[in-house]
Amino acid sequence: MGQLEGKIAIVTGANRGIGKAIAVAYAREGAQVALVCRGEPEKTVKEIESAGGKCATFRHDLADVRGIEKLVKDIAEKCGTVDILYNNAGTQSRHPCVDFPIEDWNRVLDVNCNAVFFMCQQAGKIMIEKGYGKIINMASLLSFQGGLTVPAYTASKGAVMQFTKSLSNEWAKLGVNVNCIAPGYIDTEMNTALINDPTRSRQILERIPAGRWGKPEDITGAAIFLAGPASDYVNGIVLPVDGGWLGR
Repeated sequence: MGQLEGKIAIVTGANRGIGKAIAVAYAREGAQVALVCRGEPEKTVKEIESAGGKCATFRHDLADVRGIEKLVKDIAEKCGTVDILYNNAGTQSRHPCVDFPIEDWNRVLDVNCNAVFFMCQQAGKIMIEKGYGKIINMASLLSFQGGLTVPAYTASKGAVMQFTKSLSNEWAKLGVNVNCIAPGYIDTEMNTALINDPTRSRQILERIPAGRWGKPEDITGAAIFLAGPASDYVNGIVLPVDGGWLGR
């Protein structure tokens, strides 16, 4: 406990699922957490405060990429600085490639790719100035695989994996660690359609060596590791947390 004591951490999409689990875990490790969400993350705030942690809420739709510079400045002014950035927020849209709507394509790329890069850029400016920072981006199994009926999501997660390496190449020597976590099949709202499809759910479960779907809390150990001092010489990696899926 206390691996992140005194640090200021931004977690996007912190109102539910993986983002909520990570925000609570960071607070329990001693960080003050800036929760970035479109709505009010009441459950996350309640859990953090019940555990004796500190947090502040910043409402922003990350599809509004041009508002990110002000968002990060507001967080730094209210919280004092930015030490850790966890880019968790993401969205999904399923259509056959031949019918994929341009509006859905653009929103998925804005939230999952463009917003992630510009959050890194703006937080990175603060981190580079003081010579310290930890950035963790959310990749995916679809950073490695193509998937079905999710071309925009796949494109966005492939891009996140690659530009994480670009950022690391430039910033590692400046004291800023930039890495990715690639979750496997996690039991969250984004995967409701897969979980409710008996055939697809069975196929997925049969391939996971761990024999179960992941839980949001399964990501927190890796998230704490990459945000804390134990990862000071870890740069530009993509860490799968997938129950063994990619090794199958």
